[in-house]
Amino acid sequence: MRYDGQHYVLPLPDGPGKALQLTVHPVREHIPTYLAAVGPKNLELAGELFDGWLAIFYSPDYAKESLRHIADGRAKVGKTMDGFDVVPSMPIVVGDDPRACADPIRWYAALYVGGMGSREKNFYNQLAVRMGYEEAAKEIQDRYLARDYDGAGAAVPFDFLDATALLGSKERIADKMQVLAASGVTTLTVTPSNGGMEEKKAALRTAVEALELSGVGS
Repeated sequence: MRYDGQHYVLPLPDGPGKALQLTVHPVREHIPTYLAAVGPKNLELAGELFDGWLAIFYSPDYAKESLRHIADGRAKVGKTMDGFDVVPSMPIVVGDDPRACADPIRWYAALYVGGMGSREKNFYNQLAVRMGYEEAAKEIQDRYLARDYDGAGAAVPFDFLDATALLGSKERIADKMQVLAASGVTTLTVTPSNGGMEEKKAALRTAVEALELSGVGS
């Protein structure tokens, strides 16, 4: 490869290296790149420089605000949201009782909102605050940093978990998929978050059935 940038030049001008030439043709000329972004500035950067956004704790109710920053970045380079891939990663727990289904993912939410980073700089905690969970975010962080991990998990509001995960029956999950698509999601990744391997495989099968039921899949 050859690169003539502001800070680096490849191959090195004073070195013995030579640029390698591909002996096979790529499947496509452009390889899409994605950015995992949380804060407003990084969301804007995702829109400006990347082809897609890898989202965590994606809530349809808060999506408009997040996508606004991405659209601002797209506008900087004369692009619209057309063709931009919005890809949230969502836990999935299947069951009859959505509240019971939320329990296995409490530890995951508490880890990120409460313990990822420092008290002064935790981007996931700040995201929860922007989403309207300021009091809960503070309690989760206080408990987690005090090593009260069970208390931190218990402090995560069900509404937060329900908004950012797929919980409950196949029909309920299908309804949520419709809401996600309407909010701007173009690709959905799911993470089975309960039980052993067989339960996880069953959850993936349910996700496929729910997608078919929702009518928003391709």
